[in-house]
Amino acid sequence: MSTTPVQPTTTMQDNPVKVSFASMIGSAVESYDFFIYGTAAAGFFGPIFFHTKEPLIGILAAFATLAVGFLMRPLGGYLAGHFGDRYGRKAVLFWSLLAMGLATVLIGALPGYEQAGVWAPIMLILLRMVQGIGFGAEWGGAVLMAFEHAPAKKRGFYGAVPQLGIPLGLLLANGAFLLSSSLFEGDWVWRMPFLLSFVMVAIGIFIRMSVNESPEFEKARADNKIVRQPALEVIRSDWRIIMRIMGLRLAETGGYYLTTSFMLSYVVLASITTKEHVLWGTLIGSAIGLISHLVYGALSDKVGRRPIFLIGAIFTILFGIPMFMMINTGAVLMVVVAVSLSLLFSHDPIFAVESSWFSEQFPAHVRSSGISLGYNGASVVAGLLPFIATGVYGMVGWIGPAVMFSLLGVISTLCAVRTRETAPAIVAKVRPSHAPSRARTV
Repeated sequence: MSTTPVQPTTTMQDNPVKVSFASMIGSAVESYDFFIYGTAAAGFFGPIFFHTKEPLIGILAAFATLAVGFLMRPLGGYLAGHFGDRYGRKAVLFWSLLAMGLATVLIGALPGYEQAGVWAPIMLILLRMVQGIGFGAEWGGAVLMAFEHAPAKKRGFYGAVPQLGIPLGLLLANGAFLLSSSLFEGDWVWRMPFLLSFVMVAIGIFIRMSVNESPEFEKARADNKIVRQPALEVIRSDWRIIMRIMGLRLAETGGYYLTTSFMLSYVVLASITTKEHVLWGTLIGSAIGLISHLVYGALSDKVGRRPIFLIGAIFTILFGIPMFMMINTGAVLMVVVAVSLSLLFSHDPIFAVESSWFSEQFPAHVRSSGISLGYNGASVVAGLLPFIATGVYGMVGWIGPAVMFSLLGVISTLCAVRTRETAPAIVAKVRPSHAPSRARTV
């Protein structure tokens, strides 16, 4: 099923700037919570929770718990889609943020293996599962609130605003670790970023609850289009689009975690440099991303979603081996530039258009389910990649993860060329105004 972008409804709605900002702040908090786990897993969790003195084994165990969070994200996406399409987007945003925040704070208070024995990794895994459910529930509601409040011709731009929460959350997460390492010693270095989540979650909930429900959802409810099992309905009718969205995401989400989480452990395992240099590259790339996402989103309203997406997908294909070669020099400048370029040209163009391009594939009454299932389905693969890349590196060296990075771009590029363009400005040029539309509208 393909649809043309829905037109603005007459339902009372908030200013799109206000809604987009609220969605972005909440996403930043959730992203911060999720990403500090990846940083801690790469740099701290091996010896603390898994009681091993072998660095490679400790990192593999820590990355396995990182993957658990990703494995739970489809469940979070299913629940968010179901309840978001049945009862509204706003309630889902509240509960997802609360669940994520509580789990993050509790991780910061966990005892290690020396204090609690085998219960330490068990409790860590259980809380990571809660994090995964919360983060899986987050994205669909956040982007739909911004997308569905925005004017049709500017949905690429406003849909990109919540996506800023990802680089902002990563910026805050890595900044928190760099600051914590300079202020504290021992366990407090990794615990403080987790404990500080309490304050950020409280702020995020307050801001998010100040906006109204999505006008698109309110219209669907007023038109009696709400269905009892929206997730099952969209799976039956649009499973091909859901699968395609999963493929579209691989270059962005898989490449992202290879560039950030895996690279933190790789530079240490290969005795290239310290993890702080990768963190600085991530910080700089994330800071630039606060601007680049908006630029890419705005451009997608003018030239189309697919051309912008392909910038990132094709760059991912070309940059895998050069990125590792730059990092293998060990020069601080080369490491920082390599990580920053990966985020700016591989991740950002794709991520900026995902919210609008994916949302425009589904009608409003099943839209939350459709985008949440596709988005979080790809996260299962992405969550396993740091673990897989570490094992591949142990067998064949750096060329293995480099080729993995490029292959993700190949998959996403193939999916992109088979996904129809939905930007209103481009659709209007391709289809004359007098020609009947075969797409379903809502």
